[in-house]
Amino acid sequence: MKISTKGRYGLTIMIELAKNYGEGPLSLKAIAQANDLSEHYLEQLISPLRNAGLVKSIRGAYGGYILSKLPSQITAGDVIRILEGPITPVEGIEDEEPAKRELWIRIRDAIKGVLDTTTLEDLANHSEDEQTEGYMFYI
Repeated sequence: MKISTKGRYGLTIMIELAKNYGEGPLSLKAIAQANDLSEHYLEQLISPLRNAGLVKSIRGAYGGYILSKLPSQITAGDVIRILEGPITPVEGIEDEEPAKRELWIRIRDAIKGVLDTTTLEDLANHSEDEQTEGYMFYI
C-alpha cells in the first residue's frame, strides 16, 4: 500500500489542527507556511475532511479550521480512509491462492491496526526525542 501526497498532506493538516486544538481556528495559509506546502493543494484536501465531519470551518478575519472532535477521538485511519479510500495492499485478493490471500489479509489487518490505534493526539504529542523500537543486530 502506498500513501499518496494527498494522504500525507491531509494528515499534516490534521496534526497541525490537533497541536492547535482549543486555541481557536488555524488558517490553511499558516499550515502551508509552517510545513512548506502549497496552500492551494491544502484547500483541495480540506473539503473532504470537512464533508466527513472531521473539521469545521470558521469564517471571518480570524477564521480558519478547527477539529470537530477531540484529537484523541480521530485516528490516522479516519483521515487516510477519507483521502485515500479503503485500505487494501493488493487488489483482487479473492482470486489469489489461499496462502497468498492469507498473507495479504494479515498485512492489511496489520496496517489497519496501526492506523486505527494511532490518534491525532498521539501524533501531535510526538517528539523528536522519542525513539521507536529498532532492531538490534549482534555480530
